[in-house]
Amino acid sequence: MTVSLEQPRLVVHLIHQLDAGGFENGLINLIKHMPRDRYRHAIVCLKDYSDFESQLQTRGVEIISLNKREGKDFGHYLRMFKALRALQPDLIHTRNLCGLEGQLVAALAGVKLRVHGEHGRDMFDLYGKRLKYQLLRRLLRPLIGHFIAVSADLERWLIDSVGAEPGRVSQIANGVDSIQFHPRLGPPAAIGPAGFMQDNAFVIGSVGRMVDVKSHATLVDAFLRLIASPHPAHQRLRLMIVGDGPARAECLDMLTRAGASHRAWLPGERGDIPQLLRAMDLFVLPSLAEGSSNTILEAMATGLPVVATAVGGNTELVRPGFTGILVPPKSPELMAAAIADYCRIPEMGARHGMRARSQVIAQHSLPAMARGYMAVYDSLTQPPPCPHTLANGA
Repeated sequence: MTVSLEQPRLVVHLIHQLDAGGFENGLINLIKHMPRDRYRHAIVCLKDYSDFESQLQTRGVEIISLNKREGKDFGHYLRMFKALRALQPDLIHTRNLCGLEGQLVAALAGVKLRVHGEHGRDMFDLYGKRLKYQLLRRLLRPLIGHFIAVSADLERWLIDSVGAEPGRVSQIANGVDSIQFHPRLGPPAAIGPAGFMQDNAFVIGSVGRMVDVKSHATLVDAFLRLIASPHPAHQRLRLMIVGDGPARAECLDMLTRAGASHRAWLPGERGDIPQLLRAMDLFVLPSLAEGSSNTILEAMATGLPVVATAVGGNTELVRPGFTGILVPPKSPELMAAAIADYCRIPEMGARHGMRARSQVIAQHSLPAMARGYMAVYDSLTQPPPCPHTLANGA
């Protein structure tokens, strides 16, 4: 028996920042579920990283910060070039618009195998149609060996708008840990400030960075409309938004001005998301744009019904009338109506939540996600032998 002494191939993941968030959690889950004897990993952050990186300490993953300044910082390209020359990866995997220019730097640094993933769009380019970014994508397209899209919506966009060859685009669905994220087994835990969970509370929850593209103000608006109505069921409503960012202050101000602060809890960034999800009765995602939301998948795995905006990959995850309700973006009145249905008809929420968990277990396992990425990496690092080689070996 021969034993291979070949070192596992090194993949460098170029991302904006390693911090608490659905995208980052997905990257960590991917690394944890890849076989160590096949691929090693390093992460290069355009900006920096938080103690979130502690989740990778046992995997031997090197993490490098380029400390890119806001605005134009041409020096970070040189720092990226030097980092890639030092790491000498077999393959680089860039993600989203912020990492796209890394494809050129990687090519100049001698990284021959290059993958680019699209996980969602930015506030300043919600539909992926801004001319200057389209020109950049088309200019750099020949450098990219393979594209990965996390939703069918993004896959179509890469082919139709960016011009990627269909054979060089793979759609790989995000995965979720359905053991860590599971339904509550008894009454909800007492969370939040004193009195938050009293009066048989019905908790509306959301998790995510509080930035403009997530549109949490729309959810707060919908919540305020509901508690202002005379319906007795609405007096049970409580709002929990977990996450931090510039929009948090705006949401807190809206609640304070309406005299509703005591019925809402915005704790900022937290490390106990599975427990907080189990305290919710309904998950709401009011985003203006999404790729394929990890937080929706985590909520569904927890057995929660979902109200989400009909944008991007949300329409592929939430089945209206079966696992949740879809509403147009920036429509607080329709969002309020959807929330009211679940508040007034609890058995509907229980049915939809049970179906949501079944859907996640069947279609969004972490091992399946890891196999999808590994198949793409393998196709580049281990290309099939050419017919001439096969003929000579016959």
